[in-house]
Amino acid sequence: MTVARVTKITAASPSGFQDAIEHALSRAAQTLRGISGLEVISQKAKVEGGKITEYRATIEITFILEG
Repeated sequence: MTVARVTKITAASPSGFQDAIEHALSRAAQTLRGISGLEVISQKAKVEGGKITEYRATIEITFILEG
């Protein structure tokens, strides 16, 4: 029987939402084993002077528990 856990991560990027999502996954993969999927929960942006200066993505990462 497989048991999974879900953890929520937020990351930011000056380049775009896709980059923020990939950064979040990359960072999570450094410490979590058995990542099996992710879901984008929200996308937000920081605006200064009428322009987007930072893209933020919150994701939930699912990983399989060992043992």
